Amino acid sequence: MTVAAHEVAESFGEFVARSATAGRLVVQPRMGFGDPADMRAGLRAVRQADVCAAGTITLDSFTRVGDHASVRAAMAAGDDLNGYPIVDHPPEVTRNVLTGLHDESFPVQVRHGSAQPQDIIAAIGACGLHATEGGPLSYCLPYSRVPVAEAVRSWRESCRMLSALQESGPRPHLESFGGCMMGQLCPPSLLVAISVLEGMFFRRHGLESVSLSYAQQTHPEQDAEAMGALRLLAAELLPDVDWHVVLYTYMGVFPRTPGGATELLAEAARLAVRSGAERLIVKTVAEAHRIPTVEENVTALRVASAAAAAADERPAARPVPPGSGVLDEARALIDGVLNLHDDLDVALVRAVERGCLDVPYCLHPDNAGRTRARVDAGGRLRWSRTGSLPLGGLVDADGQDETDPRQLLRSLSYVERTFDDAALERAVRADAPTLG
Repeated sequence: MTVAAHEVAESFGEFVARSATAGRLVVQPRMGFGDPADMRAGLRAVRQADVCAAGTITLDSFTRVGDHASVRAAMAAGDDLNGYPIVDHPPEVTRNVLTGLHDESFPVQVRHGSAQPQDIIAAIGACGLHATEGGPLSYCLPYSRVPVAEAVRSWRESCRMLSALQESGPRPHLESFGGCMMGQLCPPSLLVAISVLEGMFFRRHGLESVSLSYAQQTHPEQDAEAMGALRLLAAELLPDVDWHVVLYTYMGVFPRTPGGATELLAEAARLAVRSGAERLIVKTVAEAHRIPTVEENVTALRVASAAAAAADERPAARPVPPGSGVLDEARALIDGVLNLHDDLDVALVRAVERGCLDVPYCLHPDNAGRTRARVDAGGRLRWSRTGSLPLGGLVDADGQDETDPRQLLRSLSYVERTFDDAALERAVRADAPTLG
């Protein structure tokens, strides 16, 4: 039965849990359109894709930074926006976008990128939605110049606003974007640590349903190890929270060939199944060239769903090997932050100030900028400089000159080259004449 948006009884987290119990990976696009009719058409296409999917409303870049005057000017002029301006559309407009689509079989999440999202959270609640994403570090350091201390205060208030929505509807859900810092060249242990710390921050401020993210990196076994570490640490540190893991298809420089892009997406789906992730954010064959169409997003959902269905049966709980490098590093980073202050809000601010959390290549003014990473000859992402990170004795940073532009470009393009070269080789073999 289809119900109005404000009457949805099952939470986003419960939908994902129910799907996982049934052995189905939830696949999800990242799409947003400024025009309500286009946004509704995109959601309808995802719902009708005949896969286990969640819908997405991605907001525009003006709304992300609170520039509502520019949103209104663009809307008045009929200019296209690069996402949905949820704050500046009246709540009844967004409810009409959702009516007949958003229900227990098709939850919808709002994705935005704001370091100070209070107005966005208010708009989410006003239109009957309950799921979004972000975090005080993950939506601050890569995307803004807002001081981390201000972002922490804004996200504390936003968490409490979101938590209050359960008084009139399903249990709200918040996803940490911490596993996607900078898209690429951020070593797995730091992604795991930030995602878990943000999950703890959410819980501290009233959220009982969260998801922890991790973005596919450069080496499938290293990624599987990282996701095992993420699950183990979440079980330890979020024991009273409904949580699941969401994997992002590679967030860096994407393959340019259709074959390479499709195989990278399929590899992400197989990684999700193998590592026990419950949800996958897809990317399309158009990622390296332009904003994808609705049809390309739907195709990506179907490719990922098919690859997941064809993968080996999901493991019950893949253990992390004792002495796992990623697990040990992530635990040391988390402990290093928690030891800075009993109040996690204060600890997060101090961690950035002191370089205990330091994101490679991040230009935010508060980020220490003393760490670097690179892709080694075997394809693993490793630290080359650790700055003030509390990783003494755990990391053999080789000090290789990661400022060499050729080395940096090789690392940035590693995944693109690997998957495009393999796709071209497959094409050549397919066209080769049969001998004999």
